Amino acid sequence: MTVLGLLDVRSVLARRQPRELEHLKSAAVAMLLRDTSSGPEVLFIRRAESPRDPWSGHMAFPGGRQSEDDPTLLDTAIRETKEEVGLDLWREADHIGQLDDLQAIARGKPQETVIRPFVFEVHRESPLQVDYREVAEALWAPLLPLYRGEVDTVRPYQWHGTQIDFPAYDVGGRVVWGLTYQMLRSFFRILG
Repeated sequence: MTVLGLLDVRSVLARRQPRELEHLKSAAVAMLLRDTSSGPEVLFIRRAESPRDPWSGHMAFPGGRQSEDDPTLLDTAIRETKEEVGLDLWREADHIGQLDDLQAIARGKPQETVIRPFVFEVHRESPLQVDYREVAEALWAPLLPLYRGEVDTVRPYQWHGTQIDFPAYDVGGRVVWGLTYQMLRSFFRILG
């Protein structure tokens, strides 16, 4: 598919049943898409640096752990997005689908947490209000170069004295790898 529009995304996601995993702990993220005159864009955040966060400094989608006050994981994704980047997805976006659950991996080890990615279309120009305690930066990036493989790269990682080159995307000099890369690859496989 050379041309990828949000109508295509809506149509494909509406026809599929996502794989959901059994889990002890839950988290959710929001893959936010918007249409622009030059094509669809996706929102990335760079997580703030924190010694307590195994994904500290990584490029990611807005999201986090489910709290006791969140009735569903969809509510978690919406709450976390509001907290991290100031977007009220109830008012400023449409929930258009869900990707397959992923087991969280941190520092090469599987975690007890399962992450559920939800896909939203942001339907109007909405300024971001970044909470810099959680998010170092937020940026919109063109989706088509990711989809077409034009920004493919690798992320070297040291594991027990051996360097492993993980597949990744170069988004304006920022490396998107790990769980976020896996979510995007899953999304692109679904689109065909």
